[in-house]
Amino acid sequence: MKTSDFYYELPKELIAQDPLADRSSSRLLVLDRESGKITHRTFCDITDYLRSGDCLVLNDTKVIPARLIGIKEDTGATVEVFLLERKEEGIWETLVRPGKKLRKGARVVFSEGELKCEITDVLDDGNRLVRFEYDGIFEEILDRLGQMPLPPYITHSLEDKTRYQTVYAKYDGSAAAPTAGLHFTKALLDKISGMGVKICFVTLHVGLGTFRPVKVEDISAHHMHTEWYNVSPEAADVINSTKEAGNRVICVGTTSCRTIESSCTNDGKVIAQSGNTDIFIYPGYEFKVLDGLVTNFHLPESTLLMLVSALAGKDRIMAAYNEAIRERYRFFSFGDAMFILPRG
Repeated sequence: MKTSDFYYELPKELIAQDPLADRSSSRLLVLDRESGKITHRTFCDITDYLRSGDCLVLNDTKVIPARLIGIKEDTGATVEVFLLERKEEGIWETLVRPGKKLRKGARVVFSEGELKCEITDVLDDGNRLVRFEYDGIFEEILDRLGQMPLPPYITHSLEDKTRYQTVYAKYDGSAAAPTAGLHFTKALLDKISGMGVKICFVTLHVGLGTFRPVKVEDISAHHMHTEWYNVSPEAADVINSTKEAGNRVICVGTTSCRTIESSCTNDGKVIAQSGNTDIFIYPGYEFKVLDGLVTNFHLPESTLLMLVSALAGKDRIMAAYNEAIRERYRFFSFGDAMFILPRG
């Protein structure tokens, strides 16, 4: 299968630049993966498609304000340091711009010295290891000085940082939001729970690799980026008991999907564990746990579009995307949602 098989034309004006005032008022395209039937609803109507006994799996990762703008100590030049992964206390792997100005030993000052860092190493892929210097609690300083790492296709500034977080975000570590979860409000989750739907949380820290394009034409030759995940014993028990009872497991977002499909045995039993996953799900993949998926609309030729095509079939997904374009749905991170229904 070719990368170009997953291309579609998207009018630029359909890329959502701002979140809606009410999270749950987004539109919802409901796709029946058996018949291909499409229904147009509002996101809060998702309750019409859930059943008592279902399990809804959500990713409780929290986006960190990872983008820091500072000045190079010796020249005063403006530079950017983007946090990728904490290696140890005060030491982070980062992306820097411009790279030529930030070689080993270079020092950067943020907010007139409230935070400083030194480049301690240049890695093989060009990323930098930096050591931060500060007084106080790093997370509090980062919350004051850092900017939310919005995707490159969003050009508007974000006035309220919480709108690029799910209402259930808990564990710091993501460079991007698990955007399917942005549609849920606490009131909607309470309503869903009150219906007898089990809600459980897993964690996958979303990396910048989620935005990297597939550069090979044969998708099977693509090397997937690695992300850290965790499935707790409680989450594993809830998911496994749901399957054993013959009920449905519905993931909110491709990250939740990748997490549970990475942590299960071949016979579909989810194991409580932590680790790194580079699972690449594309057409031909046999899902072991997941039955249904709530997801946003994804970029052309992206690994996420390939994942949803593995679940519902490429032709049905591409037909649904064309329908969404005709109906003027809002696309990508702050856009509308799709619910790929479980079979049966």
